Amino acid sequence: MDLFSITQVQNLLPFDGVANYHGIVLTKDQCNFYYQKLLDNITWENDKAIIFGKTIITKRKVAWYGVSEFAYTYSKITKTARLFTEELRQLKAIVEKESGETYNSCLLNLYHSGDEGMAYHSDGEKMLKKDGAIASLSLGAERKFSFKHKQTKQRIDIFLERGSLLVMKDKTQTNWLHRLPPTKKVQVPRINLTFRTIEL
Repeated sequence: MDLFSITQVQNLLPFDGVANYHGIVLTKDQCNFYYQKLLDNITWENDKAIIFGKTIITKRKVAWYGVSEFAYTYSKITKTARLFTEELRQLKAIVEKESGETYNSCLLNLYHSGDEGMAYHSDGEKMLKKDGAIASLSLGAERKFSFKHKQTKQRIDIFLERGSLLVMKDKTQTNWLHRLPPTKKVQVPRINLTFRTIEL
């Protein structure tokens, strides 16, 4: 199933979860401004994961920010949050107003080109608010994003536009996997901000 050019808020998932696509929530000027600010000013680092006892270094870069310097563990790696920058506070306010949710942290991903992606996974870390909202804001390159149901294997694909917002919540992480598939068609970077709530 492919969904394109959605203008109203719509739940992309047919059952077992909520993934509300809000469409484009930033103007073209806002997209350009925040994209460049984040690219230049965020402290980007290569991501690490421990898989089968081995430490894997990813090509994509990540950054972890929050309202306080709390720790967050995923893929058996613990990160300490840096304090929100002014631009991240502004984007958090926009996302909170649009989604009707609140967030205390943001995990940012920098994909340098379409060669870099993310395999199927769920954001089910114990530190995350159970069934809480995860708001995904896209800047830079437009990329395909896929959901796959854990039991039925049904797949939902969507094209995430620049400046668009996708909010996953309720039982989505329990029942669905999601990924960013690599592509040879994209040669420019994408910045993805995932605002989330860590239970302190």
